[in-house]
Amino acid sequence: MRLRALLETDALGLRLLGGDEELDRSVRGVMTTDLRDPSRYLSGGELVLTGLAWHRDAKDSEPFVRILSGAGVAGLAAGEAELGAIPDDLIEACRHHRLPLFAVNETVAFATITEHVVRQVSGERAGDLAAVVDRHRRLMTSGPAGGGPEVVLDLLGSDLDLHAWVLSPTGRQIAGAGAPLSGPAGAELAGLHLAAVRSGRRAPHRATVDGVTYSLFPIRNHGRGAVPASRDVRESVLSDWLLAVEADAGDWSAARLDLLQGVTQLIAVERDRRDAARTVRRRLAQEVLELVQAGAPPTEIAARLRVAAPVLLPGLGSAPHWQVVVARVEWDEADAPGGTGSGIAGGPVAQALLEEILVDPAVTGPDSADRIAVAHTGDEAIALVPLPALSGARPEADEDGEEAAADDPALHADALLAAVRAPLSAGLADDGRLTLGVSAAVHSPEGLRGALEEARHARRVAAARPGRVCAAGHHELASHVLLLPFVPDDVRRAFTARLLDPLRDYDLRHRAELIPTLEAFLDCDGSWTRCAARLHLHVNTLRYRIGRIEQLTGRDLSRLEDKLDFFLALRMS
Repeated sequence: MRLRALLETDALGLRLLGGDEELDRSVRGVMTTDLRDPSRYLSGGELVLTGLAWHRDAKDSEPFVRILSGAGVAGLAAGEAELGAIPDDLIEACRHHRLPLFAVNETVAFATITEHVVRQVSGERAGDLAAVVDRHRRLMTSGPAGGGPEVVLDLLGSDLDLHAWVLSPTGRQIAGAGAPLSGPAGAELAGLHLAAVRSGRRAPHRATVDGVTYSLFPIRNHGRGAVPASRDVRESVLSDWLLAVEADAGDWSAARLDLLQGVTQLIAVERDRRDAARTVRRRLAQEVLELVQAGAPPTEIAARLRVAAPVLLPGLGSAPHWQVVVARVEWDEADAPGGTGSGIAGGPVAQALLEEILVDPAVTGPDSADRIAVAHTGDEAIALVPLPALSGARPEADEDGEEAAADDPALHADALLAAVRAPLSAGLADDGRLTLGVSAAVHSPEGLRGALEEARHARRVAAARPGRVCAAGHHELASHVLLLPFVPDDVRRAFTARLLDPLRDYDLRHRAELIPTLEAFLDCDGSWTRCAARLHLHVNTLRYRIGRIEQLTGRDLSRLEDKLDFFLALRMS
């Protein structure tokens, strides 16, 4: 706004005392001060309001006005409540430094002037930003110019004082201005957003994390190049980005809300460009996958991999090791609209989701998935993940069977879901499931077919577990644990009841602790001495308890078969 506009607003009660020729100066803010030297708080373009408490005698005016002029303020408005008439020495100092001077009637509060200036300046900035957004949209739509979403987020910060971040559906930061969000905060915001979308609430969604209020906007393209709205929100809820703004949009004007919607459409253009850039990687993965499933000769598969390696691992120089990850997203048909089945193609949903999951959550930016090739077939998504050359020595496994090494580049099933389980569970709500299987690393084309089958088997193991988001790794395929999820529930109940119910009943009546004794005995591999020491029992007491177990169940714990039956019953109970 211009200084001239202030004089035209009667409610402000301003009277011009000097500086007629400078009234076209732009006002970019307002600041109230009674400091002798307020320079540290000035950035230029302000209308400075003062009650003249700093004024003691005539010599104070010159240095005060000189400081304001040097800071580039737009004008000075002095209140008449403190001294009555504005001192002549102040009027002369302003005339000398060509600084417009206004007198503020004592009946007008500085807060009234401040509110008016802030409202006018904010509105103008919003209009300016809207024009920039529109220009930026045209640039990004016509080509790669424009600088990406960071440019618009910077404008939101500088012109509207809004801190904002673009987040993936798992909460990973894709773009932001200023300090980045912490990983846990991003994941929590993503989860709250997904839950709000699944509940059908209208955007923007209000969320509070760590005492800070955010407004969450879904990022969807509504322009000429937009994809038609999904028939079912579940088709896109697990792949849409979101804009998190550190503010409460509940009391925003319609103009400001429209502006933020324009920002989301602009970022959606960048999202579309990112997806288009993935086309080559997706096609490579699809070609390799089709060859592997068709049983093509290893030499033909190797040729395809040699083409894929430079695209997925630029500068590697040689074919890497590979891992296969299989994912499936399924929706309960009973919860679909009309109850006629979900009708949602699972493959594309799982493909977009797997591309996000395989990105390192610590990596920011929209193109951080440039080493991931994901294809889909039917309701299944399959990722071909290249790895840097693995060392010759295999890493040792931990107690749970997971291979662990500080420099091990291989993917591990549980680690993949650690940072994304909470937000994805919110998006899946009560009617969706994500299951994921990870193969071991292979170093030749001959191993890819086995790796694919291994990942598929591991995913089926994950699907047999409870929970909305489950994963299993290749190491679990070499364990008895593989068999347990596939035992029908009625068979489980009958098997465990036959072996363990007599012991539970006896424990309930006599407090004999036969079940804990049995668990400890098997855990000690049938060693009487070690088991007695663990339970702090005399060996004869332990022998008595084991004898009672054998008597009640008709089993012999000296036989391997009976030990195995008890072990499985305890694991399934």
